[in-house]
Amino acid sequence: MADKLLKIGIIQQQNSIDVLDNMNRIADKIGSLASSGAQLIVNQELHDSLYFCQVEDVNNCNLAVEIPSATTKFYSSLAKKYGVVIVTSLFEKRAPGLYHNTAVVFEKDGGVAGKYRKMHIPDDPAYYEKFYFTPGDLGFKPIDTSVGRLGVLVCWDQWYPEAARLMALAGAELLIYPTAIGWESSDTDDEKARQLEAWVTVQRGHAVANGLPVVTVNRVGHEPDPSGVTNGITFWGNSFVAGPQGEFLYRASNTEEVNTIVEVNLSRSEQVRRWWPFLRDRRIENFGDITKRYID
Repeated sequence: MADKLLKIGIIQQQNSIDVLDNMNRIADKIGSLASSGAQLIVNQELHDSLYFCQVEDVNNCNLAVEIPSATTKFYSSLAKKYGVVIVTSLFEKRAPGLYHNTAVVFEKDGGVAGKYRKMHIPDDPAYYEKFYFTPGDLGFKPIDTSVGRLGVLVCWDQWYPEAARLMALAGAELLIYPTAIGWESSDTDDEKARQLEAWVTVQRGHAVANGLPVVTVNRVGHEPDPSGVTNGITFWGNSFVAGPQGEFLYRASNTEEVNTIVEVNLSRSEQVRRWWPFLRDRRIENFGDITKRYID
């Protein structure tokens, strides 16, 4: 079996309040990664701005962009200029008062290969996403690109094995999670460690259960709470790439920005699935209850 090697660039960045500055720094990093051979570049969640969901403020909706827009043209032109596939994460304005958390994938010719609207929307202290985002309505459908069939999901989706499984069943060759997650300052060090390792473990589990590589790109650095109610979020970085047996191919710092390339052999999934034929042995005739909220 011939190897299908894919060089994946990941951008773990600390953002500022200046959207244009964030975008220009991303553009520079995309150029650097492309010049080093990256074929696919993955960005973190909502990468153009600060993580505005720490507060409920309708004025933050001014950050949303239409698809298409000047913002999508910006990333489209980068994909075409450098001949790379780019996974972006945008605050989409679908209509007045109707917004989504949307991943847009740009093909290397600058065209839109596809998009995915975040399906699972959290509502936790400092993560008030239900205030802003309508749940996605595009389903769990991989996006076909010149570098492979990408199972693109977003952040909170990463806790749900059903989402990963449905992408795998639809033929995804790897799972990709743009992410924004971090620590609240009042948590103990032990609790912070548990949260981080749970986050890593569940996604490595998706890799194992589906025999697919996983690419997760998180934010990094402290972002203050504009309301002053909390001490803000310290995003824990730790962007990582895992192989189809959950093995680490790369794991980033929890404090530093990262701009690096990780090579993944997509062909390895075939052999792993032969050794561990989980898809073959699924008892699908007995899985009907999985669509219920709870089994009483």
